[in-house]
Amino acid sequence: MKIRQIISAILIGGLFSCEKEITLDLNTANKKFVIEGEITPNEKATVRIIKTVDFTQPNNFPSVRGANVRLSDGSGNTEQLVETGAGVYQSQKIVGAEGKTYSLTVIIEGSTFTAQTTMPTNIKLTGIKVQKSSFSPPGSTSDSYIIYPQFIDPAAFGNSYRFIQTRNGERDKSIIVANDNIGNGLPNSRPILSADFEIVLGDNVTLEMHCIDKPIYDYFFSLNSVQGNGPGGGTVPANPVTNIKGGALGYFSAHTLQRMSIEVK
Repeated sequence: MKIRQIISAILIGGLFSCEKEITLDLNTANKKFVIEGEITPNEKATVRIIKTVDFTQPNNFPSVRGANVRLSDGSGNTEQLVETGAGVYQSQKIVGAEGKTYSLTVIIEGSTFTAQTTMPTNIKLTGIKVQKSSFSPPGSTSDSYIIYPQFIDPAAFGNSYRFIQTRNGERDKSIIVANDNIGNGLPNSRPILSADFEIVLGDNVTLEMHCIDKPIYDYFFSLNSVQGNGPGGGTVPANPVTNIKGGALGYFSAHTLQRMSIEVK
């Protein structure tokens, strides 16, 4: 999910830290740092940092330069990330590996923020099934289709997933996460559902599957609720949960990554 989309959702729903809820004055909100960090198998870590603006100002969030960003991998390796672009920091030696726990420390203008995340074991995406949908968006003149990720959830409880789909290069903006509270240890039977993303015959669809840890599932699930897409269309919980401590917004995620494409026929 793009960092600007995350900020818009958070500003609408309020702010949350691990310790307490914050009452947000939409007109003169205190500026907040937003940290979005990711590391995937055999790839370098990337951390993006921006700063929020007042609610009444245009959504032109300034990049944060000159931050001290440090990463450790739980195996005795620690490094300071290099700023490779405006507000973009990247590791040079540490890469992602399944089963490892990564710790992030960010120091900005005298404030310190920390986060920890563990990369789960990869669960293989074996295919994509396409099925005609029973519903079509209003005004649609074509049959709509939905896709089902094909994978088998392991027998042990506690697996969480995030899915991102694109259609002919256009990314679905919906937040799509799942866990194994239902269907544990079974082949997946849940489709990728998105009310504003119609798939029709001839479309080229790419599905991205992440195996994520529980704090990241909680973050995206609650962020989806903030956007009004939670159960019953409500906004519960009122604020997105973050695994970043110290008062910053955003998340830090170590996750596996698989992509698969299919033409809808």
